[in-house]
Amino acid sequence: MERFREVMTLREASEYLGVSTDTLYKYVGEKIVPAFKLGNRWRFKKDLLDRWMETKSDRTKTAAR
Repeated sequence: MERFREVMTLREASEYLGVSTDTLYKYVGEKIVPAFKLGNRWRFKKDLLDRWMETKSDRTKTAAR
């Protein structure tokens, strides 16, 4: 099995992003991180998380200039 699949669980996404599951759950509740529900469980698409991180890092670089 691939370490990080295209669609990740909350735990897999928290490991991928390097944050705790509690922090990620908070971000999801505040609609900070892109996620969707499958049944009653949160799921995360890897490509959307990658784009989200890219936009966040671009904003940080711009603010630092």
